[in-house]
Amino acid sequence: MRVIAGKHKGRQLRTVADLSVRPATSRVKGSVFNILQNRVDWPHAQVLDLFAGSGSLGIEALSRGARRAVFVENSRRAVEYLRQNLAAIAASECEVIAADVFEYLARPRGQFDVVFADPPYEFEVLQRLPSMIFRSGVVSQAGYLIIEHPQELRFEESPLCAAADVRKYGRTVVTFFQSRLESRP
Repeated sequence: MRVIAGKHKGRQLRTVADLSVRPATSRVKGSVFNILQNRVDWPHAQVLDLFAGSGSLGIEALSRGARRAVFVENSRRAVEYLRQNLAAIAASECEVIAADVFEYLARPRGQFDVVFADPPYEFEVLQRLPSMIFRSGVVSQAGYLIIEHPQELRFEESPLCAAADVRKYGRTVVTFFQSRLESRP
């Protein structure tokens, strides 16, 4: 797994050897960032990487110029690799929070322009995840929540957010959510 663009392009990222972490494939990651390219002002963007694993998505955002990234991961082994990956790129504009995502969402530390969530596919509350994240207030008013999920999943309707874009990559789907409260041109 590598950083695919930006100042850290080509940098190899380490991850746990078992299947406890499922990093985004280069194809999916590249497509997600191509979609965000003209929608996000990277030099001013603050990024939250939930279920961060190796930190691949947040590190890609930093490589493309994101101002700051916060990584939330509860696996101690994954956090070790995440910290090694951040040290390898000498990232100082980031924070690693070794905690359960829902504990973090109960007491978030600010708002973010881009929130990535790549939870385990068998996650119990996956259908409610967009509402839970928007309810926590971590997504800025004009921000994006991007969730990678299996194709058979259907998210609950929410008065807080709506799917703004859905992309399919084989059996993997990426849904981009935005606030329903923001008036858009």
